[in-house]
Amino acid sequence: MPYDGRLLSGVTVLMAVVEAGSMSRAAEALGLSSSGVGRAVARLEARVGVRLLERTTRTLTLTDEGRRFHDEVGPHLDGIAQAAQTAAGSAGAVRGRLRVNVDPFFSRVVLAGQVATFLSRHPEVRVELVMRDAVGDLVADGFDLALRFGDPPVGSLVARKLVETRVLTVAAPGYLATRGVPRRPDEVGEHDCIGFYDAANARAFDWEFRRGAEVVAVEVRPRLVVSDVGAMLGACEAGAGIAQILRLGTRGSIDAGRLTPVLTDWSDELFPLYALFPSRHHRAAKVRAFVDFCVEVLNERGEA
Repeated sequence: MPYDGRLLSGVTVLMAVVEAGSMSRAAEALGLSSSGVGRAVARLEARVGVRLLERTTRTLTLTDEGRRFHDEVGPHLDGIAQAAQTAAGSAGAVRGRLRVNVDPFFSRVVLAGQVATFLSRHPEVRVELVMRDAVGDLVADGFDLALRFGDPPVGSLVARKLVETRVLTVAAPGYLATRGVPRRPDEVGEHDCIGFYDAANARAFDWEFRRGAEVVAVEVRPRLVVSDVGAMLGACEAGAGIAQILRLGTRGSIDAGRLTPVLTDWSDELFPLYALFPSRHHRAAKVRAFVDFCVEVLNERGEA
């Protein structure tokens, strides 16, 4: 028998009538009229094809079929009520499985070293960080949220901007000692450059430099092109050339002296990080806690 909402509504009314012992008392409990309760029971009987209640002016009793129906349906309604209570608890309790579609770069440079703190704070949560190049369909793929750099995709997803990080131009000190330091954006094209290929959108990132409202696009011919930011960072540190990379992922390398920023007065380009949600309403506590934790970590790094 196909499910429809009217069937469940009728079952609810029937159970209320049995519990109350009369249609008038059931109507009062449900906020309906007595005639409305009677019609709901009649529609249910027509739906299942048997008479469920024997009605007289003084008594109201279940038929044999109605008693069997009541006994079989009751435990299922109890299960629905229990499921509703559990779901309601998840709105305030940080627990359960949290499945996150996460940008591989953000996962590597931020979350990998910090997620243990989140788990220790919330022992009833089990986290699944799934690194993917594209957002895809969060609902169909079973994700609670996604974390992505760049402008959010057009569609039904709800986006919350977590941070804007600068785009830096960097190179290894050894490379700059050998090839020289570019002083103007147009000089970058004369250097070995490391390009980045965005596999999710099937395109290579363009190079541009920003200083206030001034924007200079530079055509580069990379000798090395990678589709993984970690590989680009490693190649740049090894002296393969100049790269443009997010400040969020290079602070450790810069502080350790493995990379040197160049053209720092042309580093006003900002790149956003968004949390993406499949729905605006009824966000579970585990999701809110995880997003707040990401913002906390970004604040500690001086990014948010």
